[in-house]
Amino acid sequence: MRDIPLALLTATVWTYWIIVGVMIVRMSRRTRRRARFVPEQPQEQLMWVVWVPLVALWMGLPWAALRGHEDFLLPDFASDPRYSLLRWVAMGGAVLALAGTMRCWAKMGKRWRMAVAVSETTELITDGPFRRIRHPIYAFSILLVLCSLVILPTPPMLAVALVNITLLNLKARNEERHLTASLGESYARYVATTGRFVPRFRPPVPGRPE
Repeated sequence: MRDIPLALLTATVWTYWIIVGVMIVRMSRRTRRRARFVPEQPQEQLMWVVWVPLVALWMGLPWAALRGHEDFLLPDFASDPRYSLLRWVAMGGAVLALAGTMRCWAKMGKRWRMAVAVSETTELITDGPFRRIRHPIYAFSILLVLCSLVILPTPPMLAVALVNITLLNLKARNEERHLTASLGESYARYVATTGRFVPRFRPPVPGRPE
């Protein structure tokens, strides 16, 4: 019997990154540049050296498991009925993450970039998906990779999840430093009322880091 959660996860992850690729091509054609696929900042360039093969691995692992490759088969505990139910829940979470990300992309429109655009004027978006969360795209990416790990609970996927979450945290903090420097007080006010990856419902405590 075909593994439906794994099949849908494979389709979801591939759809996610294919859309990113299409947006890169469109941005390149419109701006006649590389759509910031190669970042300007050295720290983001270093992250990209890790991220590009990481994405390839993220796309390849579910596909290899779906094809029945013996090195990527599910562990025995994944066949337990209770865990099987959790995999179905994670499948729904993965689809939700893709849908939420697509909404964010639509909201950003032509303002979407793969990396910090140091040489461009930054326009702050504070409504829609960005009203309560500063980095909703990264938040949905974290959700997607965690759902990927639940559906395909293997050591390679665990490594993908840990590295991806770490890189997203580093990238989010780097973007915040850039926006604080370029936008000043307006961005500081936005930070005070939003969370990085989850909504902030209580006012921040002065002097306490987020």
